[in-house]
Amino acid sequence: MKVFITTLCCLMFTCSLWAQKAQNIPTVYVDKSGVMRWSDTRQEASFYGVNYTLPFAHAYRAMNYQGKSHKEAIDKDVYHMARLGFNAYRIHVWDVEISDGKGNLIANDHLDLLDYLIAKLKERNIRILITTMTNFGNGYPERNQDTGAFSYLYDKCKVHSDEDAIVAQENYISQFVKHVNPYTKQSYKDDPYIVGFEINNEPCHADAPQQTEAYINRMLAALKKAGNSKPVFYNVSHNMEHVQAYYNTSIQGTTYQWYPIGLVAGHTRKGNFLPYVDNYDISFSNVKGFAKKAKAVYEFDPADITYSYMYPAMARTFRSNGFQWITQFAYDPIDIAWANTEYQTHFLNLAYTPNKAISMKIAAEAAYSVPMKKQYPAYPNDTIFDSFRVSYTQDLSELNIPEKFYYSNNTSTIPVNTGKLQSVAGCGSSPIVSYEGTGAYFIDRLESGLWRLEVMPDAVQINDPFAKPSLNKEVVTIAWNEWNMKISLPGLGEDFIIRTINSGNSHNGLSKGIGFSIKPGVYLLCNKDYQPNKDWNASTKWGNITLGEYVAPEAHAKTFSVVHNPAKIAEDKQPLQIEAQIVGPSFPDSVIIYTDKISFWSPSNPYIKMERVHGYTYRAGIPADMIKDNNLKYNIIVCKDDKSFTYPAGTEGNPLDWDFYENKYYETRIVNTEAPVELVKITDGYSNIETYGIPESSYIIGKLTGNDLTETNRIKYSFSVKDTESRFYWRKYIKDEVSARKAVLQNTKSLYLNVSNAKGIDRLKVGLVTSDGFTYTSVLNLDAGTGLYKISLESLQQDKTVLLPAPYPIFLERYFTPATKLPFDIEKIEMLILSTMDNIDEKSSVELGDMWLQ
Repeated sequence: MKVFITTLCCLMFTCSLWAQKAQNIPTVYVDKSGVMRWSDTRQEASFYGVNYTLPFAHAYRAMNYQGKSHKEAIDKDVYHMARLGFNAYRIHVWDVEISDGKGNLIANDHLDLLDYLIAKLKERNIRILITTMTNFGNGYPERNQDTGAFSYLYDKCKVHSDEDAIVAQENYISQFVKHVNPYTKQSYKDDPYIVGFEINNEPCHADAPQQTEAYINRMLAALKKAGNSKPVFYNVSHNMEHVQAYYNTSIQGTTYQWYPIGLVAGHTRKGNFLPYVDNYDISFSNVKGFAKKAKAVYEFDPADITYSYMYPAMARTFRSNGFQWITQFAYDPIDIAWANTEYQTHFLNLAYTPNKAISMKIAAEAAYSVPMKKQYPAYPNDTIFDSFRVSYTQDLSELNIPEKFYYSNNTSTIPVNTGKLQSVAGCGSSPIVSYEGTGAYFIDRLESGLWRLEVMPDAVQINDPFAKPSLNKEVVTIAWNEWNMKISLPGLGEDFIIRTINSGNSHNGLSKGIGFSIKPGVYLLCNKDYQPNKDWNASTKWGNITLGEYVAPEAHAKTFSVVHNPAKIAEDKQPLQIEAQIVGPSFPDSVIIYTDKISFWSPSNPYIKMERVHGYTYRAGIPADMIKDNNLKYNIIVCKDDKSFTYPAGTEGNPLDWDFYENKYYETRIVNTEAPVELVKITDGYSNIETYGIPESSYIIGKLTGNDLTETNRIKYSFSVKDTESRFYWRKYIKDEVSARKAVLQNTKSLYLNVSNAKGIDRLKVGLVTSDGFTYTSVLNLDAGTGLYKISLESLQQDKTVLLPAPYPIFLERYFTPATKLPFDIEKIEMLILSTMDNIDEKSSVELGDMWLQ
């Protein structure tokens, strides 16, 4: 019996060692210098990825509205995160959905989905940082739902000082980190893939700094008592008067956010924002204890833009400032991304924003390879850094190293060493891939003569994704079409074999030379003389994916959509090019343009046929003899089979039908070729002039005066001044106004402004911002009367560029001061900007009227 017990004990000990060995997964610790390091190699750790909120709040509810499976959606989205090369995931947990009024953890569907998500992330080798509490409601963009949780019982700015609230949080955070995930069989505190915990999301500390310090220490004590040994992080980019209190505690990591062009514009912003992300100076970096804390970016995003050039530039700047954890907010779940309802100011999904997603993949590579705290020259000399390139004018991010060639848009860059390529990812065409489709693609070398090709379906934006959201409004539609593709890759050669491996796909074939037709799916591309070294098939594991895996939304372009922004201004007796994106359940038989001059009774109405030039882009030239009068009105008619659809109304029928009743047109104002270049025309819509105050507590109030009949419209601006040193700004994006007037611009000498009834304002700074992101200004001295002012363009001097709207966090610099001198180029102008220069008060006012170049 004693022998049996001894043997059993030995076996149990051996099994225990095996279990420990199986769990010998490297973890992350923070050293004495505030650097996150791997436990096994002691090397610096670097993380890049996204936030993703499907287990909670609106994303959770929206999946229910759509009748979709949450877990199936998680499977799909995590696969795409793996394809984009992310190794990091962060979430701020909605404690209101998994706790009661005393802070007890509630086992429910939300918690189960979080557990499931964590397990799926682990399978893809993606690490996790959890913010344990949000301390706010679960509604946005809907109304909050009162769950009876403790966060609903206390004001967010008092939850850190009310004793009952603190006790509830101690209870909650202890139970949370001890919670055992049923899918991984590990508690959160013991799971090696969970890097650490942030205590709460964007805290609001309204009491004394000493209270903040005491609160943090109590949360740290509760975590320690619960058995947590992982790094604990705290947000230090809010509540600036409490900064030293944060660093007085024993937190090991600090968290920051970066929204360089503000949030919730309500529309797509345009322009060159690279100067906005040139630096990330932390104003309190000299406080005691700062250097001993790790730095993490819990949220960042260049919000309200669809460009694909920004992410690598931000990753570069983060790494230059010592950040090791970088997670974007927020990745849209694939099953609701078509509507972008979760957070309208953010929009990111591989299927629906392919260019931005590939830019994120490139940024991930930058985060992993840019040395920590490496410094680069100031913009524009940092647009090419190491093996990366970003370009506003090309809307392009690019990575080019011997093994990898990634690009977010069409590029003419030649790979540095085609013979060594192992991985290609992109959108559009390059010197090694020619492709008309609008979805992303991935091409990976499995072995000599064998490549895996993954092609996503086409994504076409049909509405502004940053306008007011609704699940009844589609912002990006998906189309599955067959396109020609050409691939020139090492070892593949010509006349190669194309074999499909994803489920439900039978599109096999042979290339003709290096060209072939392709549909969305996953394929093996085999050299015609290829001899496999192993059995490569759909179930073969490769890296953190399986070869046959494929995730893509179904085609849902049920009707035709015409995406067309008519020119605001065109010149008479000059041809005008019309361009539109047209997508539907199939390609049209024909697309034509009718002007408003057609007549049902006429047997020979003039029309212009639009031609598809690539992808979903159609173009036509309206001849010069049709460009006359003061206003060009026209329709685009999409013809398919025996039906016609007329736009912009989107109505079935043709304007020549006897019963066609719609009276909606695309319109372009026609001006004389010698007419001034209009920049601002004051109307009852205020002409899209944006107004700002710095600091933001001060702001501008505008009121329309005058009337259209007398053409004396003006806007009277008054000021709410909360800071005596406030500065105020007027800004307008004018690229659309000047793009058709390039010939006139060449002979333009002056900027004219109607400025009147200035009270308490003696001068304004007036200028233009170019596509380089540089600002050129001149000082305008004002009198008290009504006047037309003239500024010579030769008087414009290079100036600081003001970063508008306000970046978050608020401690960031508000101006970009260029180190490089560039001459003013009128052909590059994109923005008009005016600003006050002196201190003004609430009795001050000024009226602005029309502005133009001549």
